[in-house]
Amino acid sequence: MTSAAKRLGLGAVAIAAASVGASAATQAPPPAAPRQPQASTVSKPAPAVVPAPQYIRTRIDELGRAFDGRVGIAVKSIDDGWTTGWKEDELYPQQSVSKLWVAITALDAVDKGRVRLDDRVTLTREDLTLFHQPIRALVLGNGGHTTTLRDLMEKAITTSDNTANDKLMRSVGGAEAVRRMLTSKRLGAIRFYDGERALQSKIAGLLWSQSYSIGSAFFEAREALPMSVRRAAFERYIADPYDGASASAIAAALARLKRGELLSPESTRRLLLTMGNTKTGANRLKGGLAPGWTLSHKTGTGQVLGSVQAGYNDIGILTAPDGRSYAVAVMIKRTSVPLPVRMTLMNNVVRAVINQHEMLRGTLAER
Repeated sequence: MTSAAKRLGLGAVAIAAASVGASAATQAPPPAAPRQPQASTVSKPAPAVVPAPQYIRTRIDELGRAFDGRVGIAVKSIDDGWTTGWKEDELYPQQSVSKLWVAITALDAVDKGRVRLDDRVTLTREDLTLFHQPIRALVLGNGGHTTTLRDLMEKAITTSDNTANDKLMRSVGGAEAVRRMLTSKRLGAIRFYDGERALQSKIAGLLWSQSYSIGSAFFEAREALPMSVRRAAFERYIADPYDGASASAIAAALARLKRGELLSPESTRRLLLTMGNTKTGANRLKGGLAPGWTLSHKTGTGQVLGSVQAGYNDIGILTAPDGRSYAVAVMIKRTSVPLPVRMTLMNNVVRAVINQHEMLRGTLAER
């Protein structure tokens, strides 16, 4: 590493006890002509709360107890109303799972006539973030990139593009708008931080600099930090994640989304279809699907320090061939086990849901 890189990293060290004052800039959308709001949602009533069947309760307990790491699991029957889980009420790092709340905020703004999905926005170098951002090549290659809010949402959900997500967030009111949505819709124990740049730099023990968005600058700055600073920031995040959410709150939110309680019918359909086209995490929850079952989901993957990863997640809505649906959230807060072990856990959670469904269907068929 060059001395210049070290100066860059050390100049950005966040004092371990200090809070981060910098965040991704919020850009208000340009003034627009008044728009006609869409029709209000006609939602399905929530089913009465009933105890979860014995099999699924026992199996989820077994899977959670056997996993070497801190994991939260929640399963909710959207049609029957039962819920079960393992340590499902703790707060877990969401990482890119939080892109779902940005998408809901954007679609809620569409439903209220504030924006349109075909509204066009232009991204420049100042919009770039870090880590996974395929859209960066379009921005740098063309000296800027103009696209639609629809395209940003699809990229954020299906490919987990950080720059697309943060630009969408700023285009519909910023992080505060997302937090207002979470509060107004009473989604419970779900936090939202200030976008990917502010979140990831704080986890690393840095203050964000826009220079980090190009090449390996962020990694060089992070490596230049004293390990004591990095470890303190990393452990602080695991202990009290700034983007924390409980698996139970996520599963409940997914159930409400599926029932049409959060968005208009058209926006609900669009979001679930987009989540169904997710390309990330093919071997997480999706790896446990049986023929005829479908999954609309969003993954999240956090930073690694040494052998420990803070955040390895998948959440989504499982739908059976007969149309019955289940909300599932598997949130790994801290683990060092190999990736195939984590994927197997997620596969087995899905298989447990499918087994429970088949047991119920067999019982009903005998009546």
